[in-house]
Amino acid sequence: MIKVMVIDDEPEIRKLLHKMVEKQPDYQVVSECGDFSGAVVEFTRYKPDVVFMDIDLKGESGLECAKVLTELNPRLKVIFATAHSEYMANAFEIYAFDYLVKPFNMERVVKTLSRIRSSVEGYYPADGNLADKVTRPERHRDKLFIKGKEQACLLGLNEIILVERSEGCTNIVTGSEQYKTSISLGEIEEKLGQETFMRCHKSYIINISKITRIEPYGRWTYVVKFKDTDMTALMTAQKYEEIKQMFA
Repeated sequence: MIKVMVIDDEPEIRKLLHKMVEKQPDYQVVSECGDFSGAVVEFTRYKPDVVFMDIDLKGESGLECAKVLTELNPRLKVIFATAHSEYMANAFEIYAFDYLVKPFNMERVVKTLSRIRSSVEGYYPADGNLADKVTRPERHRDKLFIKGKEQACLLGLNEIILVERSEGCTNIVTGSEQYKTSISLGEIEEKLGQETFMRCHKSYIINISKITRIEPYGRWTYVVKFKDTDMTALMTAQKYEEIKQMFA
């Protein structure tokens, strides 16, 4: 089972999300909580795989709460479920998996839960935790091995901002370094998966959680800007529509 925790200071919202989640196969709500301190205690006790989190918890910051929880479990999938759409950019700074705006749409919630389920490598039975059922060794799931002409390195996936293919070379950009390799963009796309990364253009793969702005660039193309780097990426109109639907 994929264990879920709901953190919201409104009991009726917790009840609604509880019902929505448990209608889906392989999901179980193990805890509900309405405040910051209680959330940390419950999280430590039940060790959920997924957290639905409101931004405003009785005047306390849900963003700060999410930071604490992701420090306790870096693999935690945080879904912000809130009426405050203006905090979306801040939410993705802490690697939020998704952002749902109240009032909730059942179809939208199901889509998010399906994305979480499909992010697991290989199917798993309804017993035990999501983290225990992956087919790839746990210690390697969040790393990408890159071999260049002069050196090899192991990059954390959350370090990668974008990947660019140019002049027969693939350039992997992090906040502090750039790594060049002959590995094709297609091969890297397979290794990165689609949970956080998107092939937004024939020459670019981007980390969705690192996006700060998307601006028009001509009639059918957009420019994507990121935090922690001045480099940009191109995005097709089709992929722009997918991004809009993802966070609609």
